[in-house]
Amino acid sequence: MSVHSLVARQGNPVTHDVLNETLATLGVTIKDEEKEDYRKLLAVFHDSAVELMDMPDYEPSVDLERFPRENVHFPKPEENKHGAWAWKADIQDKKPSLRTATSTPELLKGKTVVLKDNIGVKDVPMLMGTNFVKDYVPSTDATVVTRVLEAGGHITGKAVCENLCHSATSHSAATGSVQNPFAHGYSSGGSSSGCGVLVALGEADMGIGADQGGSVRIPACNCGLVGFKPTFGLIPYTGCGSNEPTNDHLGPMTRTVLENAFLLQVISGNDNIDDRGFAAPSPQLIPKYGTDLEKLATPVDISKMRIGIIAESLTMAVLDPRVKATFERAAASLKSLGAQVEEVSVPMHKTGPAIWTGVSKYAGFLNKTVGPFGRRGHQMVELNAKFNAMKQENFDEAYVSTKNIYLNGEYARKNFPTLTSKATNLSRKLRDAYDIALQDYDVLITPTLPYIATSHCEPDATPLQQIAKQVGLVSNTCQFNQTGHPALTLPIGMLEIHEGPLKGSGTKLPVGMQIVGKWWTEETILKVAYAWENANDWKKM
Repeated sequence: MSVHSLVARQGNPVTHDVLNETLATLGVTIKDEEKEDYRKLLAVFHDSAVELMDMPDYEPSVDLERFPRENVHFPKPEENKHGAWAWKADIQDKKPSLRTATSTPELLKGKTVVLKDNIGVKDVPMLMGTNFVKDYVPSTDATVVTRVLEAGGHITGKAVCENLCHSATSHSAATGSVQNPFAHGYSSGGSSSGCGVLVALGEADMGIGADQGGSVRIPACNCGLVGFKPTFGLIPYTGCGSNEPTNDHLGPMTRTVLENAFLLQVISGNDNIDDRGFAAPSPQLIPKYGTDLEKLATPVDISKMRIGIIAESLTMAVLDPRVKATFERAAASLKSLGAQVEEVSVPMHKTGPAIWTGVSKYAGFLNKTVGPFGRRGHQMVELNAKFNAMKQENFDEAYVSTKNIYLNGEYARKNFPTLTSKATNLSRKLRDAYDIALQDYDVLITPTLPYIATSHCEPDATPLQQIAKQVGLVSNTCQFNQTGHPALTLPIGMLEIHEGPLKGSGTKLPVGMQIVGKWWTEETILKVAYAWENANDWKKM
């Protein structure tokens, strides 16, 4: 280590008392005769930090002339009957003549797109579904925002995000519960709950969600959509609120597989900022997911494909037998299309949620308290600052899962300080386990969720009653956030509600099938999903 000076500036606030307080916080002491030396070293560090913090921030630029923010407003109740809109806006390309041949100029022409409300849009408030932190307005656009606009997409607003992305059901947002598009009073899934509803209802053509444990796939499944969590890093996360950098993903949410492929084609590719995507191809080298899929003859030929059903996904305690039966019929349909379909055992699949917990809880806590470190990319400094100013009033406003993460994190810091390190190593072992299975199969499949959407909990529900609505919900999804494998859900049927206020009404809710592939094999997954979709009508199954 070297320092740039040994002389502190005049007025430097680092005294011996400050040094002693810092030592006490660390729980260590130093020799009295060395204290003045260390006070001076701490003082010059203070000066260096002040100099750095006084510098202007460096952020991706936004062309507000070309992409002006218009009609930005909080939605009125009459235009938000399902509670799914977080903020409305009108943003589109006013200078389409500037598009280049490499900016996919026509792929999203005429399409309306809604964004999960942890995706930054300059000058549009970002609520993140919470009152834990307030009054945050991004000062730059996420990379995906620019790509959507350059491709002719029309961004019409922000969709409700569950409270800090910490709920897999849709009752946690500070703006109120988000209602399932098929059944008022039931969960639309989380945490990209608003995207699921707005796309399912046709209030937007497409949505972009964020997925840290299933948060694209869960609402897509509950709302009868196609939701894709692609290979880790394929879609840049620049300008988006992070839960934990190694399991952050963005993903398209659409009504059809083909629409999903086109949106994926537009927003994928390394942006040379986000280090999650440094292994991803540049946008110019991204496969033409939508363009190529559209060229396939139907019925789609998957006769040479081998598909493995993860056996452990069918034996979990919370799996509804009706979901299992619906999934098995969907798998049989793939077999009738000519694919070889059989069960394959991946024993670590059942251990995956524990590995994910070690990262998402402890590292997620560290990400919010000490901030991300050891990373390259754009940091949302103002947002990070809000998390680091936590007081009792912030904690009082937190959702039960957020409070639990802080308790888990602080407890782990004291009692299991190497928990995330161990979980990180085991994440690689988990990835290897799936890769071994994928040596013999083109894709692996599971039920997306173990049960259909549940009813919302009561307004006065206790913490455990709120959490009970999502026990085991991520049992088949969270593993692939840790391993980084691409995983897509598509709707495969409908089942009658058996609990809550609509029990016995005959109302049905969607069931989904998850398709998982090797890293960077999005085309293969899309082909299997497209084949199934073209051969079946899920709403009649």
